Amino acid sequence: MKYSKYSVIIIGSGLAGLYAALKIEQQTNLRDGILMVTKADLGESNSRYAQGGIVGVIKENKKDSTVSHISDTIKAGAGLSEFNAVKFVSEKSDEVIKDLLNFGVKFDTDENGNFSYTLEAAHSIKRVLHSGGDATGRMIEKALTKDVFENQNIDVYEHTIAVELLVDSKKECKGVIVFNEITQEYETIYSPVVILATGGLGQLYKYTTNPAVATGDGIALAYNAGSVLRDLEFIQFHPTALAIDGDENRFLISEAVRGEGAKLVDADGIEFMSKYHEKRELAPRDIVTRANYSEMLENHTDHVYLNATCIPKEKLEERFPNISRICAENGIDISRDFIPVAPAAHYSMGGVKTNIEGETSIKGLYAIGEVSSTGLHGGNRLASNSLLECVVCAYEVAQVLKNKELKTPKQINSDIKMIIDKYSKDLLMDEIDITSLKRELQDIMWRGAGIVRSEKTLVAALDEIYQLAKKFPRSVKCLNKEEYEFKNMLLVSELIINAALQRKESRGAHYRLDYLNTDENGVHSVIKRAKGELSFVG
Repeated sequence: MKYSKYSVIIIGSGLAGLYAALKIEQQTNLRDGILMVTKADLGESNSRYAQGGIVGVIKENKKDSTVSHISDTIKAGAGLSEFNAVKFVSEKSDEVIKDLLNFGVKFDTDENGNFSYTLEAAHSIKRVLHSGGDATGRMIEKALTKDVFENQNIDVYEHTIAVELLVDSKKECKGVIVFNEITQEYETIYSPVVILATGGLGQLYKYTTNPAVATGDGIALAYNAGSVLRDLEFIQFHPTALAIDGDENRFLISEAVRGEGAKLVDADGIEFMSKYHEKRELAPRDIVTRANYSEMLENHTDHVYLNATCIPKEKLEERFPNISRICAENGIDISRDFIPVAPAAHYSMGGVKTNIEGETSIKGLYAIGEVSSTGLHGGNRLASNSLLECVVCAYEVAQVLKNKELKTPKQINSDIKMIIDKYSKDLLMDEIDITSLKRELQDIMWRGAGIVRSEKTLVAALDEIYQLAKKFPRSVKCLNKEEYEFKNMLLVSELIINAALQRKESRGAHYRLDYLNTDENGVHSVIKRAKGELSFVG
């Protein structure tokens, strides 16, 4: 096995990981440099597919204020957003947005050169910045990826998956073991700092807007290492994914389309959102999603429609060039035709429990972006707060590390050696048909732990997952990247279902048919691995 060392290891290359790498390199003394580990090509992540934009409470936007943004975030968070986290992120947004400009990020502007803002659901004011019309994530990542590739202090391992964190009996993280799918080789990498920036878990579900890489790897890594997890039951289903299946996911029809005036309608063109919420199409995402789901059940259809024909064609083409193009490729002229849409798994509000600086319950292990649970999103993320959280927390973890002496561990004890030895043994087993197992798991999660749940569906899903796991005889070492991903998916699915069973109420994105009321005192669900077993703590 190959061995190496770095001052900082970042696992994942979405917006959080890229920005963290650049900020850490910019202001930290790095004796051994930075390593970025990514399963696919650099930058392939949920961030790349973020269309609507990024929240920015910009000082020049006199109509907006942090007070307003904090209020909107807390209302959307269904009683679980933590005020101090929300306040910090909101107040930091102006600084980090403007810092992105220094790395070549460009946001759309009006005819006077001022930032152009759009409105999204549950926001009380236009404060969402966008880039490239409806390609915000891709445009930001394009700029940051270029900077990372050109930075001599940042090494990049592409097509490499992290398989286990090196955590000793003192609960200190000393590095990570990775597997390169091209060379089929393992490598032990020592470091005093490991940052999880692995993104989401939408691929656990049959229908998702997430790319193939979103398999919950960071949550599985952290759980297996003994880190505390929080609020895993809160999965946000976006109400408007294009109801046409792609190879791995469904194309997102941005919430910003509704922000510009598009309406949800049935096959006859009749609007229905007034039945569900006074804000209609701009109600919080969980409400719009359940409204679409209810209409689909009532009318025995697999989709509803988004009517954007009320928006001038020129504006549609300018503001939503990618949505217009993808729909046109599927025979839909959005200036004339209704767009078939349906809910799809989109974002995980829960994750590895951290503070705003990304610190976890394990020394030396940090988590930022969607994999983390900072307290910002609560039970139902406010639109476009996700990219903002990525950059604020990446900025803050860099600030924390600036004041630390990053010495690579020299002596590796017996705890770490035992972990390494597991991956030095040959695995003499046949390959498994992961594609069929993955589809089976996605069906189970969609049916049992999806938009609406109950004890009956959750228990049935958990039993099916236990049966499915019997077809996958891998406990530690796997043959390839796909097997490692599926192992993580099985584990994270089990954790989500157990968390959902524990929450006997309906709150935000967690909706239980057998517990429709919301408890007055909102509490977090907290999970960790204690003595090898699942444990609910705190």
